[in-house]
Amino acid sequence: MKKKFLSLFVFVLAFVTNSFGQEASESSFSYTDLSSDQLILMSVLGVLVIVIILLLFQMIYLMTFMTEVMKKENPEYANEPSWWESFKEKYVTGKEDKAYSKEEEAKLMADHSYDGIQELDNFMPPWLQYVFLGTVIFAVSYFTYYTVLGLGETGIEAYEEELRLEAIAEKERNALVTEVIDETTVIFDESSTALTSGKSIFESNCFSCHAMDGGGSVGPNLTDDYWIHGGSISDVYLVVKNGVLEKGMTPWESVLSPKELQNVSSYVLSLRGTTPAAPKDPQGELYVPEEIPEEVMEETPSDSTAVATPVE
Repeated sequence: MKKKFLSLFVFVLAFVTNSFGQEASESSFSYTDLSSDQLILMSVLGVLVIVIILLLFQMIYLMTFMTEVMKKENPEYANEPSWWESFKEKYVTGKEDKAYSKEEEAKLMADHSYDGIQELDNFMPPWLQYVFLGTVIFAVSYFTYYTVLGLGETGIEAYEEELRLEAIAEKERNALVTEVIDETTVIFDESSTALTSGKSIFESNCFSCHAMDGGGSVGPNLTDDYWIHGGSISDVYLVVKNGVLEKGMTPWESVLSPKELQNVSSYVLSLRGTTPAAPKDPQGELYVPEEIPEEVMEETPSDSTAVATPVE
């Protein structure tokens, strides 16, 4: 009996551990996101669950102990099956009322032989009967809920809802597409997200010609104030977009999105003034950024998020 309890406890513990493990792996939940009150509440609930489980096992142990005592005090009671055996016989294995003799079984098997496969009307255990009854109840409830009462969402309704949501998403995507970024609307984006994206693109595609730190190798140095095709954000964007085929500069318009082109152009301009390991000699002409008129600076609020385009 103790072995049965131990096996049951190990099975329940393994099932609960596996369930919590799957939930934790499928979600981004972290205990660090909980407040102190929530952690205390979860701890209390965990202790209560453990206490309830211990009380349950203690109750089962006491029932088993009392049964053994009663068997010893009453010899006639010793022949009675234990509660576990009664439960198993009533709900799991069952007890067949009718037992076939060998002659009856041979006759039944002979009468139900098809293609060499012998069939016998065996006793159906209770658990299988309950499963069958449960499927019937579920089927009737399902049909009533979805078809008779019309409360549930049918497959057609779910499909139409998905089409509706996709139509809304398509409108949002089309609205974003209308905000086209080109050389006339491009801006210098100094946000960490944009510069990180631009750096990743640069280090993956541009380092072979301009070096990892922008100091230049086959291509020109991107850290000084001299530019061959202009040093404004629109000039850099246009060069990255269309390339310079006669110089071996690949056009990236078909590879990168307009947003990615803007990010990598912003990152290139952010290299201005840095110190590369082996800088290449300046090429092109000195680029002096246009000064912002004083009246524009006075009209710009001090807390404005607008950033003047820093160029080389």
